[in-house]
Amino acid sequence: MRPAGALMLQRLRRRLDARFDAWTRRRTPASLPVRFDRHRIYVLPTRFGLFFSLLLLTMGAGALNYNNNPALLLCLLLGGAGIASLLQAQLQLSGLEIHAIGAEPVAAGTPLQLRVHARADAGRERRGLRLECAGQATRMTLDNGAGEADLALATSVRGWLDPGRLRISTTRPLGLARAWAYAWADAPLLVYPAPEPAGPPLPAGQGEHAQPRLTPSGDDVHHLREWRRGDSLRAVAWKASARRDALLVREFEQPAGADIVLDWQALHALRHEDRIRRLARWVDEAERESRRYRLRLPGQPELGPAHGAAHRHACLRALALLPREGGSVAAS
Repeated sequence: MRPAGALMLQRLRRRLDARFDAWTRRRTPASLPVRFDRHRIYVLPTRFGLFFSLLLLTMGAGALNYNNNPALLLCLLLGGAGIASLLQAQLQLSGLEIHAIGAEPVAAGTPLQLRVHARADAGRERRGLRLECAGQATRMTLDNGAGEADLALATSVRGWLDPGRLRISTTRPLGLARAWAYAWADAPLLVYPAPEPAGPPLPAGQGEHAQPRLTPSGDDVHHLREWRRGDSLRAVAWKASARRDALLVREFEQPAGADIVLDWQALHALRHEDRIRRLARWVDEAERESRRYRLRLPGQPELGPAHGAAHRHACLRALALLPREGGSVAAS
């Protein structure tokens, strides 16, 4: 258990950090690219830097007291190196530019991989830069004036996700000082609704073009296959199984409509969010089966019929941005 004094110091530090963040934070997001200049970079000593400064003060006082010129010269040399490290830490970030921030949409509850692209003028080595966002951290190095890093952000609800403020910092070259800067970009990220984990199969297809579909029940026997867990005993071909000394199951062929209609109004028995989750699940199932489908949502034009990555994104985006039951647009 931590002592009470350590807990109080930790709470005080958190409050001071929150006050400082609120003071340095921009009131509105900035459009990309965001470039760091001397007005946006902060430099403070690290803990090791504070210890180093105290050590130099002690050495200087001792050298002056005993009139020891070599010790005084060493103290001045170390002090000059410390001051130069402050300038070098600031130069690590000076001229750095956050060029782009983006991520592929994911379902709510799945970590979102945030990609950060940075650029800077070539000729200055920039290594070991630390990126922090939403409690996650990673390292980034710029080679030939360009660098990229990934951050895994947690997601919980559908809609737009504001990644918040990005903090980039460095303690190079000597670890005596920490230079940092903030970038709060106007780049909201999309989070799809979490699909329903289990539920009924896809609705029956509609349309003139029908395709054969293999199902455990139907009209025409298509072929026999080996029994799998979950198959109904009614579909077992007992005579054929006796001849082969293995359980065989009949698979039937029945026509399935080419166009599946995913209608919001057809799910009136479900709650608002449950409808969205089921429709998201059906969109993924239709894509896995390469079926054409259309999506009907209240107050929006019908999407489809089509299939493919672009159509899936359009449908899931429409579901993600549906107003919540209270009427507000989904956002986090």
